[in-house]
Order: sequence, then C-alpha cells, then structure tokens
Amino acid sequence: MPQKFYLTKQGLEKLKKEYQDLKKIKFSKTNGEIPKILHSEDVNSEYLSFREDLSFLEKRLAELENIFKNTELINPPAKEKQKVVDLGAKVTVTVDGQVDEFEIVGTLEANPALGKISNESPIGKSLLGHSAGDKIVASSPIKIVYQIKKIKYAQRY
Repeated sequence: MPQKFYLTKQGLEKLKKEYQDLKKIKFSKTNGEIPKILHSEDVNSEYLSFREDLSFLEKRLAELENIFKNTELINPPAKEKQKVVDLGAKVTVTVDGQVDEFEIVGTLEANPALGKISNESPIGKSLLGHSAGDKIVASSPIKIVYQIKKIKYAQRY
C-alpha cells in the first residue's frame, strides 16, 4: 500500500513550484549541447557531471510525482471535532511551566525550528487525539510531560 503524504495547501503549492522549476532545469540541460562522451580514450568528466546532475533531477521529479499521486490535503475537521488534536491543529502546551506552540503537519512539512512537528514524531503522535486539559507523556530520548492548553485550527488552508 503506497505511503500517504499529508500536506497543507501551501505545502503542496511549494512542491508543485519545485517540480515546475526542476522540469525547466532539466529541459534547459537536455535541450542545450550535451558534452561529448569521449575526448580521447578517457571518459570526459564534464559528461559524467552532466549525467550525475540529470540523474539527480530525474530522481527528484519521480519522487515529487509519487508524492502528488499519494497526497491527502490537510483540512480542518468539522466544528464538533475541533476540540481534539488532529493534523493541521495548532496546539498550545505547557512544559515545565513554559508555554510552547506546535502545528501538527505531515512529515514533508515538518520543521521543528518553525514550530511545525510531524504527526509521526514522538510529540506529534502523543498529542493526536487529545483535548485541552489533557496531560500527555512524549518519549523522545527522555520522557516529557506536556499539558495541552489550547487547540485551534485555521479556517481553510
């Protein structure tokens, strides 16, 4: 069964732009002059570099196509289900008396430095399905107790 990729609308648009940019680069590389394979009896290093670059582009394009085929957009849940942490939620928690906020996103958009954590990370998994007031324990290298203070969802992504 293929892996599902959970993305916000913004995350999907960013990947689509990357895809279009890579297609343009590939076209410009293959439409231009291709380095000759042999200058003498040695393989041309310029040609090897060209092949390596083209291989990288083709692999990334194939990865993006797979993502597009298996993407599920993150949308806010129905109003009555917005009291529970799910994908797309911004969750305010307290940890050892300090307030922190996380947005629960899919793995492709996770960026802990920006407060975006994956639904598959230890903290993300622990928060899913819980409500404000709940205390949860997340085990990454150490056990940390989080208390959920607030859950909010954007109206539409």
